Amino acid sequence: MCKQPDILESEKIHFAVMAIEAGAREMGISPMEMRRRLEKMNLIKRLLLDNYEVMHTQSLKQVGEDVVEALKNWEAQEGEKG
Repeated sequence: MCKQPDILESEKIHFAVMAIEAGAREMGISPMEMRRRLEKMNLIKRLLLDNYEVMHTQSLKQVGEDVVEALKNWEAQEGEKG
């Protein structure tokens, strides 16, 4: 029998996969490239998993747009530091 936290964790992972794919579509890049860029900025955890409760209630299109906006902002900040 599955425990509630296990179910929630698998739902979060499923949501993250869908969000990565939606963001990739929005940017016109492959999901693998999107995942690589999100991981580099630690946004899979900080944005998708940590904010699951709010983000999973939005449309997939809105989530994709939010992912792209956050990624571009974080990459721009990183570029300013470097």
